[in-house]
Amino acid sequence: MPERFAIAQVAPYPLEQAHEVNDTVREVSAELARRGHSVLIVAPSSSPALVREGRKLARESGEALLARAEGAPLVVAVGESALPQAGRGRATLPMDVTRTLADLFEHTPLDICHVHEPFAPSVPAAALRVSRALNVGSFHAPQERVVATQVARKVVETVLGRLDARTTSYAATATLLERHFPARYDVISPGSPLVPRALRPAGEPVRIVFTEDEERPALRLLLRALRGIDAATPWELVVRTALGPSSTPLRADVRERVRYVDAADTPLEELLSGGDVFVAASAGAEPRPVLLARAAAAGVAPVASRLPVYEEVLGDGERGLLFDARDADVLAAQLSRVIDDPALRKRLSGATQPRPWSAMADEVEALYERIAARRKQDSTTPEMRKRLARRPLIDVDLHMHTDHSHDCATPVEVLLATARERGLGAIAITDHNEVSGAFEAQAKAAEYGVKVIIAEEVKTASQGEVIGLFLTEKIPRGMTMQETVSEIKRQGGLVYVPHPFDRMHAVPDYEHLLDIVEQIDLMEIFNPRVAIGAFNEEAARFAAKYRIPAGAGSDAHVAQGLGTARVRMRDFDGPQEFLASVQEAEIITTPTNYVYVQALKFLQTKATPPGARKAVRERRLKRAARKG
Repeated sequence: MPERFAIAQVAPYPLEQAHEVNDTVREVSAELARRGHSVLIVAPSSSPALVREGRKLARESGEALLARAEGAPLVVAVGESALPQAGRGRATLPMDVTRTLADLFEHTPLDICHVHEPFAPSVPAAALRVSRALNVGSFHAPQERVVATQVARKVVETVLGRLDARTTSYAATATLLERHFPARYDVISPGSPLVPRALRPAGEPVRIVFTEDEERPALRLLLRALRGIDAATPWELVVRTALGPSSTPLRADVRERVRYVDAADTPLEELLSGGDVFVAASAGAEPRPVLLARAAAAGVAPVASRLPVYEEVLGDGERGLLFDARDADVLAAQLSRVIDDPALRKRLSGATQPRPWSAMADEVEALYERIAARRKQDSTTPEMRKRLARRPLIDVDLHMHTDHSHDCATPVEVLLATARERGLGAIAITDHNEVSGAFEAQAKAAEYGVKVIIAEEVKTASQGEVIGLFLTEKIPRGMTMQETVSEIKRQGGLVYVPHPFDRMHAVPDYEHLLDIVEQIDLMEIFNPRVAIGAFNEEAARFAAKYRIPAGAGSDAHVAQGLGTARVRMRDFDGPQEFLASVQEAEIITTPTNYVYVQALKFLQTKATPPGARKAVRERRLKRAARKG
């Protein structure tokens, strides 16, 4: 039986706005809910009553909220849209929107957060910042936003970097995004509503229809093209617009053939049901391929500018007529041709079949299942749980360094003596690109009553650092992340990702983590040497959504920092028992003066001459021997 998911579908446009993205969210959400998934539709709204209800629902967040979303989607309105609206200037995101989203996502156990057009500032972008679920981002036709976001590229990359899967409506959009924001993009074509054809009396003029959901220059181009139409068959143009008639000058005989209808009073389906020819004349700034696809599926003969995404919809001209963008003369010639040729209109009007929303939902559901399957499964046997339950609890520090690391001056004996003083039952010595310190410590561990895990913090070629636990030999630095992980596994070790989102360290980016997520055994969700707490929080979110066991370590480069982050867990024997035990562990943290321990590290490794460091080392060893 397919897995049932708790899903948030997050839309960028107000609920009241007629837009193809809103249609997609609404229809796919309804289909997913019919299949047994719990679906929340999260979107901005201009209705104060809906926003108040949305805040109430966000505070109610949890299992009870998801129960209300079974069978049919539950709408959670979160305030005004952050996307720019015509004539309103620069967009902003109201503070109450972020608070509502934080309340909703913090306490609701969602499996999937599916955001649409997640460019900042917007509700979908804000949802990505607070989501604790697997994140899917869908990009419909964002050409103009991709260009606009290049100024704030780093900010956009950080937001989009939280995505676990990405989809586009068209291959042309995927190609554009891959160029600016490299990643894998799955193409999932949007559904098309069934539009019944209106019955019109015989002998009526051929009706050309245009909707100003495209940019205003497209309408001006079409109006200029009307002057060049040379057709014997009567024709008329119906323009659906929210901006009123264009000021483009027209001859009287042409002007009388043009009729404007208000977009607020004329649904797109009504426009298409009575149309014979649909014109999509974008020059590329803001094409709306979904509108073109819906017109074609509604049985309206399409005429479109030669843009990659329009060519894709029309099969490079097999399902419609094309003209060079901004070329009014060729547009006029194509319109004259289709007006005077009823057989051509009939062929083109039947060339595209509607795509059921259920077919789109099939692909979306399969995508959810694919990424959810990457979540870690607990393979602990009941026998092992019983065995571990009889073991004592011990505190374990999983990340520290000795003077075998290039950036640490702490002798092995000092580290072991300090570990004993701090009440640690086990430690993982994770020297940089070296295991000699860990082996030395393991040989002396019995004297101090501290268990030592042989480990190494390995620098990969260009994808950050990764720790191997329970190693048997040194792993060379400079390999790829995948090669390093494979070597850890070859030795029977565990893959432990340290400080994964700390931009101050050499860390793998989100995409590199996704490449190895099934092979990650443990993730460090707290490291006291991480200067910005949000980095630890991001690690905790990643570990939780992929069900990766959480670890913690002091990352101590000086003895004074040892044990400031530790894992309280059942005692273990070997990597398999360790992995089973850590799944039930508790993370214990101690307030740490970050500046103080960093200053000590600097004094011990950089500011002290080699001779003085040797003398300090000898004094420490003598003190450790006396305490032993």
